[in-house]
Amino acid sequence: MEFRLIYEGPLKSNGDRSEKQRIRRTIHVQLKQLIERPPMQPFRRLVEAKHKRATIHKIEGFTFVPIIAESLRHVVNLEVLLLTPDEPGRAVTQGGDLDNRMKTLLDALRMPKVLAELPKDDAPKPDESPFFCLLEDDKLISGLSVTADRLLRPVAEKSHVVAIVRVTPKPTYSTIGEMQWTSI
Repeated sequence: MEFRLIYEGPLKSNGDRSEKQRIRRTIHVQLKQLIERPPMQPFRRLVEAKHKRATIHKIEGFTFVPIIAESLRHVVNLEVLLLTPDEPGRAVTQGGDLDNRMKTLLDALRMPKVLAELPKDDAPKPDESPFFCLLEDDKLISGLSVTADRLLRPVAEKSHVVAIVRVTPKPTYSTIGEMQWTSI
């Protein structure tokens, strides 16, 4: 099942932990909506039951739950459309270099692993328990493509972007019970 995530706001090169957490919060709201709808409802039940296949990671009051996790035997392809206020061909130089902006975004799509990756004195908001992230680890990204294009409206700062991330999960392992059989 393919879906899209949208982030709009500042995206800086080498974003700090506060910036990454701000992006995570935007993504969390969307993922929370995703698991409330078919076909993701069984995933929500795994999380609620604290099933062994649901990766649940606790850090300083937060309970992070990634949608793509090793225990679920999935990897993911990401296609990112990054709209910036920069003129065509300048996305790499004006608002910050493209590779480091993408690193900030990819780090924000995964759950933090240690307390040092969270902003100091941060705490979950009432609707952030559990806190959904796209990835358990960025090593689960099996494909990545990035298209930078121009955002055709005024923005307050050069680092402002609209990022549309097409997410395509792929199973890495299946059992006989998970296979689809068709007659010839």
